[in-house]
Amino acid sequence: MLSPIVYTLMWILGGILRPDYSHVRDDISSLFAVGAPNRGLMQSFIIVSSVLLFAFYVGLHWGIDNGQGSIVGPVLLLTPSSVLGMLVAFFFPLDAGGEIVTFRGKMHLILVIGSGLLTIAGMVALWLRLQLVEGWNAFATYSLISAIVSLTLVVISGIFIKSKYRGLLERLGVYPFQLYYFVLSLMVFLNN
Repeated sequence: MLSPIVYTLMWILGGILRPDYSHVRDDISSLFAVGAPNRGLMQSFIIVSSVLLFAFYVGLHWGIDNGQGSIVGPVLLLTPSSVLGMLVAFFFPLDAGGEIVTFRGKMHLILVIGSGLLTIAGMVALWLRLQLVEGWNAFATYSLISAIVSLTLVVISGIFIKSKYRGLLERLGVYPFQLYYFVLSLMVFLNN
């Protein structure tokens, strides 16, 4: 449950520490782009958030119906949310000024988009799995709704990636993922 809180605190604190930063105009990744002020601090937030998600998802399969059922959903959620998050933070930040110019910057974009799509696929896989698990039916529906909303917002963010509302649209696109992680961890906690 802590990972979404850490991630949200990262971009709120990052915006407070940078007077030139706009949550409406600037994307979240600009906070830890090459040459960004407080880059190390922002990277540490991403790493802590990713490690917390990794630890949670390692136990997720067993937290749902004592490990009965497919591991596909937890694996699809584990890979993008934690592993790709660490890769982005360590090796593939945006280029200076939040630009996408070099191979590293392009890989950042590819990994972030791939991460979002894999997470949405994980939501769908959990929807399929959880329909059959007693006590998880409502969350199964929530998984499907979250996947649809997330995909819609990812597409909208992609269409307007160059607009002056890029930061706002990204936050709207990221919010369903963070809320999903929080609610999923709460469900595991309440059901075990």
